[in-house]
Amino acid sequence: MKGLTVCMEEKTPQTPKNDVFSHHHLLFQSIGESTMSIVLNQLLPMMKPLNQRTNDDYSPEELLILLIYIYSVGGELAMDKDLGEAEEKVKKALAQVFCEESELSPLLQKITGCDSSIKLTFHKSKIAVDELFTSLRDIAGARNLMKQFKSVYVPGNHTHQASYKPLLRQVVEEIFNPERPDPVDIEHMSSGLTDLLKTGFSMFMKVSRPHPSDHPLLILFVVGGVTVSEAKMIKDLVTSLKPGTQVIVLSTRLLKPLNIPELLFATDRLHPDLGF
Repeated sequence: MKGLTVCMEEKTPQTPKNDVFSHHHLLFQSIGESTMSIVLNQLLPMMKPLNQRTNDDYSPEELLILLIYIYSVGGELAMDKDLGEAEEKVKKALAQVFCEESELSPLLQKITGCDSSIKLTFHKSKIAVDELFTSLRDIAGARNLMKQFKSVYVPGNHTHQASYKPLLRQVVEEIFNPERPDPVDIEHMSSGLTDLLKTGFSMFMKVSRPHPSDHPLLILFVVGGVTVSEAKMIKDLVTSLKPGTQVIVLSTRLLKPLNIPELLFATDRLHPDLGF
C-alpha cells in the first residue's frame, strides 16, 4: 500500500501507541497466511467506542488508516459468505464508534455529512460506513490491471517473515534493473516525428524502445501525493542502484497520515483538490 506503512511508522515515535501500532505488523503477517475474513475478525477487538478507549487505543481516524492498509496490501478480493459476514461485523462496530464520539473531527464530519455528534444517528453512520467499504474494495482492486506490479506483499518463508514492498520501490528497482528488460507496466509514449517513425518501423523490424534508465535525469511524478519518507526512499534507491543519476520527485501534494483517509473517503474524486 503505497505510503501507508511509512505514514503509520512516522506516527509511532510521537505517541504512546507503539504497542498498539505494532498490531499492523501482526495483521500484515496474517494477510498472507489467512483469509481477509480472519484478518477483519482480528481487527474487531481494536474497534472501541469512546467510553471504552484509553490513550493506547485506536481513534476512529487511525482505524480508517489501518483498514486502508489492510485492503491495499491484501489486494484483489474474492467475495464469499465469510468475508461478507466479517465485513458486516466490522461495519457495525465502526458505525457505532463514529456514533459514540463526543465531538466529530473535521474528517468524520466530512465522511458522515453531520457537523455534530448529536445529529449523527446510527443509521446515518452505517450508510457512511457502507460507502467507506465500497471505496476499500476499490482500493483492494486498484492494481488489478497491472501485470508486474500487482502486489506489494512479499510472502515469507522458513527463514524470512513476509514483507511489504512499496509500489514506488518496485517501480524504481525495475527502472534500474541491470538486465534492462522491457518494463511491462511502464509504457513509453511516442511523441514527435522521430518516435512516430520508429513506431512505424517497429511494425516491420525489431526497434528497441527507449528505456527509462537511458538518461542521467529521472523525473518521477506521483499523482495523489507522496510522503517525505517515500521521497527519501526514492533518492536513496537511485543512489544505490545507479550512482550519478539525478532524480526529481514531483507530486500533487506532500502527504501526512490523515491526508490519506480524507482523500479517499471525504474528497470529490471527480473534482479533486490537487493542493495547488
